Amino acid sequence: MLYHFGTRRLSFCKDPTLAATIALLASHESARAALAAAGVSNKDLPTYERALATLAHSQTIVPYGPAT
Repeated sequence: MLYHFGTRRLSFCKDPTLAATIALLASHESARAALAAAGVSNKDLPTYERALATLAHSQTIVPYGPAT
C-alpha cells in the first residue's frame, strides 16, 4: 500500500516484485540497482521501469538524497 500525504491518494501495489523494488529503492544507488536486487530480469525491466516512472510522475515515490 502506498499513500501520498499531499494528495491523500492511496494506491495498492499488488505485484510482489514491484513492492520489493520500492522497498529496496532507499538502500540502492539507483532504481535499476533496486530492480536488479529484486530479481527483475532484463526481459521484464521495461515493464518495471514504466511502473516506477508512473509512481515517480505522480510523486508517490520521490528521489531521496543526503540531507544538506
